[in-house]
Amino acid sequence: MSRPSRLQRQVLSLYRELLRAGRGKPGAEARVRAEFRQNASLPRSDVLRIEYLYRRGRRQLQLLRSGHATAMGAFVRQRDPTEEPRGVGTPRDDDKGRRSALDGPGAPENPPNRR
Repeated sequence: MSRPSRLQRQVLSLYRELLRAGRGKPGAEARVRAEFRQNASLPRSDVLRIEYLYRRGRRQLQLLRSGHATAMGAFVRQRDPTEEPRGVGTPRDDDKGRRSALDGPGAPENPPNRR
């Protein structure tokens, strides 16, 4: 087995630091592990993507270490594998043609598609 590259050592170090910083913060350790597992299958040759994720992880580490962070959450809801993907403008099942209170009396049911 070959020695790990400098970038690999940095990523492993970041992983350990994120786990340490996440102790005592609800959801942080599980989130860190999930993120790293999700991206573990990246090919070693995809250096740009790895460096991008490394920088993103560094920023998250700074946020976790700041005194303001109390938990770690996700900005994007993880989609259930059985859930059908929705495209832009596709109505949700619970919308059923209802209009928002902000639409007003003269607002059209379906606004025109402007591109």
